[in-house]
Amino acid sequence: MAFKHSLAAAFLLFLALCGAISSARAEPLEIVGFGDSLMAGFGLGPGEGFTDKLQAALRARGHDVTVANAGVSGDTSSGGLSRLDWSVPDGTKLVILELGANDMLRGVSTAITQKNLDDILARLRERKIAVLLAGMRAAPNLGADYQNSFDAIFPKLAEKYGVPLYPFFLDSVAGEPAFQLEDGLHPNAQGVDRMVERILPTVEKAIATAQGAS
Repeated sequence: MAFKHSLAAAFLLFLALCGAISSARAEPLEIVGFGDSLMAGFGLGPGEGFTDKLQAALRARGHDVTVANAGVSGDTSSGGLSRLDWSVPDGTKLVILELGANDMLRGVSTAITQKNLDDILARLRERKIAVLLAGMRAAPNLGADYQNSFDAIFPKLAEKYGVPLYPFFLDSVAGEPAFQLEDGLHPNAQGVDRMVERILPTVEKAIATAQGAS
């Protein structure tokens, strides 16, 4: 009789464990868009920002994900580093890291920008959070030396940390007035659509990597 009770208890425990595993698998993969006004959705209405549209596009393609908006308008790489721990909560599986544009616009030393982004990547690695690095490019009016130094930051760091690089976050939008707000810097809703369309394959690859590491 005792054996039967033990067997029944073991069976119930097995079912409970299976249920817990199934429940864990049902949780959506948590992505955080960590950046500045380009990530935050400056000048856009509800549902028009990058993270909202990326989430919708990923779900439409069958991915069970949430994409949180951790963008702060005006943020520099220094600001991002200082708020990293509370902006990227535990449970995050993938961070889309987009910072550096405001450093560039303010003429911040590229060595400082690179060090800040390096520290962010190192801390995310320590937390075992996958990263997709979204690159930025310097405006040509800052001079060739600064432009070359700034543009090189992102591929260098991507190689150092072995993370995927999307070379230019504003690809197909920068310099295109039809896809920008009147300030000529930020994307409008149509511009965000373009950005999401361009980056989507890279994000899907990063998701596959993050799921494989879980």
